[in-house]
Formats: sequence, structure tokens, C-alpha cells
Amino acid sequence: MKDTIMFCGKGGVGKTTCAAATALHYAAEGKETLIISTDLTPSLRDIFELDNAANKEKPARITKGLYLNEIGSEEVKELWDNKFGAEVYEVFSSFVDIGYEVFIDFVASMLPGIRDEFMVDYIRELSESGRYEQIVWDTAPAGQTLGLLRMPSIVNAHLKPAPRIYATLKTTGRGRHSIQRVIKGWEELSSKDIDFLKNEVEFNLVTIAEALAVRQLDGIFSEFHSHGLNIDHIIINQVVTEPDSSFLQSKASMQQSYISEIVTRYRQNQRILPLFPYEIKGIAKLKEVERMLFSNDYSSRPYPP
Repeated sequence: MKDTIMFCGKGGVGKTTCAAATALHYAAEGKETLIISTDLTPSLRDIFELDNAANKEKPARITKGLYLNEIGSEEVKELWDNKFGAEVYEVFSSFVDIGYEVFIDFVASMLPGIRDEFMVDYIRELSESGRYEQIVWDTAPAGQTLGLLRMPSIVNAHLKPAPRIYATLKTTGRGRHSIQRVIKGWEELSSKDIDFLKNEVEFNLVTIAEALAVRQLDGIFSEFHSHGLNIDHIIINQVVTEPDSSFLQSKASMQQSYISEIVTRYRQNQRILPLFPYEIKGIAKLKEVERMLFSNDYSSRPYPP
């Protein structure tokens, strides 16, 4: 098991719930744990029933050894500013009349991929700092997540011709040198982020046993593999395990065929979670999910009895 665990999947499959239960597990084991969200519409605070008005700290303390953070645009902007802002501004301000704060806001909001690139970099730096023994990463829905994961590669590809392009700018020798230094630094950062994703992150894919979700799996696996990334576990969520009506019996039968397809086609470690008769919110209910994710007596069999 790696120190950074990422949960991904299409919207509404329960990845945030699985991430929250996993974070609770490691905190209960005595590990200093951070659960972090890079979803543009985060729901971790809601799932943990954290009072937003009373606890606005970042990271927010949930319970002993467990902290929560949701990365926003301000954190991303600050990261870019700290690493490249001053040098890039020095160059641009030599031929554009623009204030520093306006310039930083413009770059953070307009430069393609900067948000995704620095989200990955933010988590990499947290991991390398040793501040937390375990980081659990709750991502955006599948399409946005794949965009985030491919961003370091895209940035690297963009930067390859960049020295030739920026060297033609009519700047002073010092300005050209500054631009080339920034480009080199950004290249190195992107390479570090790619290596981090490949070697330091465990990927867990959460899905449900329905046609659309299962059909999307091949595309998600192909996208991961195209960037040299592997999915370590599959969690099949919201499975009917106690069909006590004709409706649930019909749904359970439908689900069983899709579960069999997943089990047959994908060889990753798999875990099945039942459809709960209540909403999973609060630590007590999250602990039920934790028990099923980690208990040996709730095995990852193809279909629960």
C-alpha cells in the first residue's frame, strides 16, 4: 500500500464515501491522515457533517488524527505564484503595463491546465513533506479526473518547443534568460508530478453495476494506461444484497450480470459494497462502510449471498 490513495469514478457512484471511510480507517489505526478533495464541487464536509460556519480552517480537524482539505483556486494560485510568479511577472511587466495581483489572477484563471497541474503538484508536495502518514485523495468525476492526470504530460509536451518560441520575444537578454529558466523549472516540476503519479499513488476505481458505468470502464482503463498509470483496485458499490421485493430481485439479477462481467474482464483486486437503506453521512455510518471495505470476513467475492 502506498502513502497516497486516490479514488476516482464517474459522478454519483460513491467514490467520496469510499474515500471518507478509507481515511477514517487509517486515522483509527493511529496514522496521521489527510483526506483531500480536488473536486470542483466537493462534498467531503457534508459527508463528515462538518459545520462549515464553525470550522473554516484548512485543513479542518475531523477527529483525532484525521484532517480534511478541499483545494480551491486560491491554493492553486498561491502555489504557482510561489514557484514562478515573480520571475514571469518580471519579464511580462517589461513590455506590458499590468499590476502584479492582476497578472497573477489572469495567469491562474486563463493559462490552460495550470489548475490541474498544480493540484497534482500540491498533493505531491504534501506527500513528500511527511506531514501526514496517509493521504486519501478524492477526485472529481471521471472525465475531469482524467484531464487532471494527463495534465503533467500535456504541459511537458507544450514546453518542449517553448524555448525556441520565447527566445524570439523582443526582451532583454535578462528577460529571455528568465523565461527560459521558468520553462526549465516548469518542465522539471511536470516530470516530478508524472513520476509521483506513476510510482507513489495507489488508484482505486469506484463503479456501480449498471450498463453505462460498466461500458465506461474500458475507456478509463485505456486512458490510465496511456499515461503509464495502473488501477490497483475496483470497488463495485450500491449492490443489492438482500432483495426482499420483486423490484429489488429484478435489480439484483441485473446487477449480477454486470458484476460477473467486471470480475471476468478485470483482474484488479475487487471489493463489493452493498446498497445501504439509508444515506451515508456522519462518522458512525461511514464506519459501516469502513468495516466492509477492510474486514476480512466481508470478502471480495463476485456476488454476496
